[in-house]
Amino acid sequence: MSFMAYEIMGADRSGKTRGGRGIMVAFHASALDGVARNPALPTPLLLRMLASGADGDRPPRDVLHRAGLPESAVALILAHPNPGARIDFAMSARAEPAQRARLADDPSPKVRAALACGPEVYVPRAEIAPLSDAVCARLLDDPDHSVRAALLESPHLAPPFVASMATHHRAAARREAVRAWQALSASEQSALLADPDPEVRRVAGLQECRRDARVTADLLRDPKSAAEALRRGLLDRADAERCIAERTHLACLAENPSLPADLVDRLAVDPDEAVRLTVSLRPELDETRRMAIDFTAGDLDRGDGVWWVRVGLADLEVMRRAATSAHPLLQRAAARSPHLPPDLLRLLARVEDPVVENLLGIHHPDTPEEVLMRVFARLGGTFSAWMAETHPRFPREGLATRYANHPDGNYRRLAVRDPAATPELIERLSHDPVVWTRQAAARDPRLPFHRLREALLVPELASSAGANPALPEDEMAAVLDRAGIPA
Repeated sequence: MSFMAYEIMGADRSGKTRGGRGIMVAFHASALDGVARNPALPTPLLLRMLASGADGDRPPRDVLHRAGLPESAVALILAHPNPGARIDFAMSARAEPAQRARLADDPSPKVRAALACGPEVYVPRAEIAPLSDAVCARLLDDPDHSVRAALLESPHLAPPFVASMATHHRAAARREAVRAWQALSASEQSALLADPDPEVRRVAGLQECRRDARVTADLLRDPKSAAEALRRGLLDRADAERCIAERTHLACLAENPSLPADLVDRLAVDPDEAVRLTVSLRPELDETRRMAIDFTAGDLDRGDGVWWVRVGLADLEVMRRAATSAHPLLQRAAARSPHLPPDLLRLLARVEDPVVENLLGIHHPDTPEEVLMRVFARLGGTFSAWMAETHPRFPREGLATRYANHPDGNYRRLAVRDPAATPELIERLSHDPVVWTRQAAARDPRLPFHRLREALLVPELASSAGANPALPEDEMAAVLDRAGIPA
């Protein structure tokens, strides 16, 4: 979670399980949270949950983050007396932008800041539609500084809106507009380079220096910008040679696209291993020259820093150069692309590199089943394993036969995914020694009803059972009754 989001959320969250009810009903809140995310939750119970909170409490977060909320539910949320409920809805990744935008006039600046910041998203496959430009403009001119700051920190701004801030009266907005440098007109770029705010001038200069050696030379005199100017700026040879002689920011210099070829050769044999590694990643090197450099790639390095691959994830030529290279960091950088064609995907799927497999499982929509299973087997319980298991291509058929009696409970849990798993098997797995397997079985609609009712009363299974779509409406209503939700 970003610092801004932490500030927004933290001020309205207590250590209690559910606001005023607190620890006293933590058990019931677990079942209540399950019902809140149950896909079969009927509208009357949904509205009943959302209407609760007149005493300062608030509804479960999952009910506020449901997709496809009807207008009657949205109206209850927008008028909810607890600002925490409105904050949760403002940061929902499932709500439509137009629904969340109705909080732009909320009386609480914390709610408006949550709206401006937008959803916290940790899953690379998730896409968040931005708020409209008109709503963003209102939030950018909000009277409260925290709202304006949250908007500028948001990762969900539409590129045209970012570019539109180039002429904004606040320097912080103009500074963010520099991110859209290529979309700005020549006059807008010139204005930012001459901006009265020194920080705006600096970040604008770091964009312009790619094509202007004079701007680069100016930035090199500023300790705040020297390293980045060496990395990306158009360099005079004298400045490059002086940097090598003084051994100043050599790893940055080694990445510079305008570095003369003979100086690249000199840095390729530099005694600093980080410098040699950076040289080995330069885009103009052919494979023979690249692999002749003495470099070491870290076992966990994901290749995030290979700029020309990072900006070319949708460029087939760039992806082919990176994926077919023997350099492990280029292979890993290419594995981050969701646009790999089938031949390059197959090529990377055969690379014996766990990091490549992890990245394919996270980013590519067509990652082969065998790769996903290897990630799951190697990293069970981690984010990468979760991304592999929730991947649309993760296998389902045959898992019950293969894993129902596996000695590892993490594998027995996979048997629940099999469409051919019988109710008897699901019930058996609901008594498994491993809690994750029991919870997976408790969520499955094939679980016999008598066991589903029992699971609702088992603390570690109550939430999973509450989320089971086979749970009848009267049982869901009973969970609300026990949690003290007014009818």
